[in-house]
Amino acid sequence: MYLTRFRVNTGRSDARRLLGSPHRVHGAVNASFPTPPSRDGSGPRVLWRLDRNGTSETLLYIVSPTRPDLTHLVEQAGWPASDEPGWTTFAYADFLTALHPGDTWGFRLTANPVHNIRHEYLKEGEPTKRAAHRTPRHQMRWLLERQEKAGFEIVRKPEERWLLPVGDEYELVVRDQSPLQFRRQPTQTGVSGKAGRNGGDVQITKVTYDGRLRVTDPEVFRRTLTRGLGKAKAYGCGLMTLAPVREGGAA
Repeated sequence: MYLTRFRVNTGRSDARRLLGSPHRVHGAVNASFPTPPSRDGSGPRVLWRLDRNGTSETLLYIVSPTRPDLTHLVEQAGWPASDEPGWTTFAYADFLTALHPGDTWGFRLTANPVHNIRHEYLKEGEPTKRAAHRTPRHQMRWLLERQEKAGFEIVRKPEERWLLPVGDEYELVVRDQSPLQFRRQPTQTGVSGKAGRNGGDVQITKVTYDGRLRVTDPEVFRRTLTRGLGKAKAYGCGLMTLAPVREGGAA
């Protein structure tokens, strides 16, 4: 497994065009591998996420089973004349193997928190509709409901640090809610022989979570880190990254 970080040159028009569509970023990430990444089976998959940090940098993170080659992204959305390679790839397997129960980490996750709803005119057993959670309270609950099966638990705050009597019990911040709408191009038959996807408009809501977690089941947690959490993984959701917790509790 590999973790890759690529800095996007937002001063370039091609880079801004790329960032304007998760479908384009998805295609650019897939083009980093000689063989199109498979989304079948229960093994690790390619995940990606865009971060915009406090220094106005835009960073693309990729987790993948094989090492990517981002030369095309440097030419399109980086600094091709620079002496620097344009991206950094870290071996991820040893880090994953070293995770143990009770380990505490700062984390960031961009996800697509959704739930299924049933219109009142639909009968029991008929298809439901997937809808996004809109409020921070429901978005937070979405993650808390999945933590146990994902191999971790969000760290609870001491009661004296609660800023509100309800809704501030955890080391968890929900931010950067982004409703996105973009056009998905139709795809051809995949390498597995399955039919390609139809084109059309896609609407998703992306939310970023920052917080602290404790590992409860390392094996399950490794699957979360390498297979993602939630829906819309092809469009920049599901990738969780970890950072050491500094003294004082910050990540």
